[in-house]
Amino acid sequence: MRPAVLTGEYFMTGDVACAEGALAAGCRFFGGYPITPATEIAEHISGRLPEVGGTFIQMEDEIAAIASVIGASCAGVKSMTATSGPGFSLMMENLGLAICTETPCVLVNVQRAGPSTGLPTQGAQGDMMQARWGSHGHYEIIALAPSSPQEIFYQTIDAFNLSETYRVPVLIMTDEMIGHLSERVVIPDAKTIQTVSRPSPKGRKDRFNPYEAGPNGVAPMAAAGEGYHIHVTGLTHDQRGYPVMTVEAQEWMMNQLVGKIRRNLDDIIRTEAYRLEDADIVIVSYGVSARTSLAAVDEARDQGIRAGLLRLITVWPFPESQIRELAKRVKGFLTVELNLGQMHLEVERCAAGRAPAFLVGHPGGTIIPPDDVIQALKEHF
Repeated sequence: MRPAVLTGEYFMTGDVACAEGALAAGCRFFGGYPITPATEIAEHISGRLPEVGGTFIQMEDEIAAIASVIGASCAGVKSMTATSGPGFSLMMENLGLAICTETPCVLVNVQRAGPSTGLPTQGAQGDMMQARWGSHGHYEIIALAPSSPQEIFYQTIDAFNLSETYRVPVLIMTDEMIGHLSERVVIPDAKTIQTVSRPSPKGRKDRFNPYEAGPNGVAPMAAAGEGYHIHVTGLTHDQRGYPVMTVEAQEWMMNQLVGKIRRNLDDIIRTEAYRLEDADIVIVSYGVSARTSLAAVDEARDQGIRAGLLRLITVWPFPESQIRELAKRVKGFLTVELNLGQMHLEVERCAAGRAPAFLVGHPGGTIIPPDDVIQALKEHF
């Protein structure tokens, strides 16, 4: 048996770093189906999970993959799957089930250019709005966007911790470039890695209400087989988990699903600021696009343009208040992303006309070079 945390310095891809981060977070079940460019996550973790007492199952398709992950999580096991565009689409219905049943799990989307089969071997960031609204109905979701193999290692741990804390599926919205990028990754000693597990119920098992929220708006979660009375359904339900077909029950359930995220935004949202203190123009970016945007900021400064970078680490929930505050004092925003304008719409919405917002984007396949960002800065500002 090898340890779950392979402490040391490695040269590894983002996909492999993601798999190692999952193991370090305590993931012990992976249900998946091969798809470019996410297959390496499944391939790597399929060999590592048996070494730490975990289970890997290749399912018959992506629908079954996320269903198995939900089932494993209900049995008390930290669980994950990974996919890309077409598979992400297939997982949306069961993503909604996990949201409705408040089942923690992690779903990694190594994005590629679409729609449909698209460019399977080339990256994009075109699934960002699907991450927010891909399943039907209204809900809140947590989605992270790593910018390096090192960061995807830590963000995978963070994703599990957020998922367990708030009993919600957490998405890691990476991309082909980061997934296949090989860089130095430092894996720390296991003792320094902080992990979180879902709160366990207390009291009489026959009086347990599986959706009765605790102080932070999140209910404790019992594992199937522990003797607690549990009813799991995708229908509108009450605190017991029993279907209740009333408007009042729908309002109560939705307040719980949405409220546990909205009441904890300060603890969930993560961003990184670079040279924003005196910036006239804010570049908003994430994932691989933030890497080239970082270089563009330094080059712009050398040319006398006071640009700064707001890197989205948490893309959902969106840092609305931060954009609104910046809009009060800057000349404008420039969103840099590998799509034709998705998170850019959020920047525009939150800027609310106080400052203009412009887009540097294309449909995917190649990165956005710093020169394109510099050109846009000169053109618009």
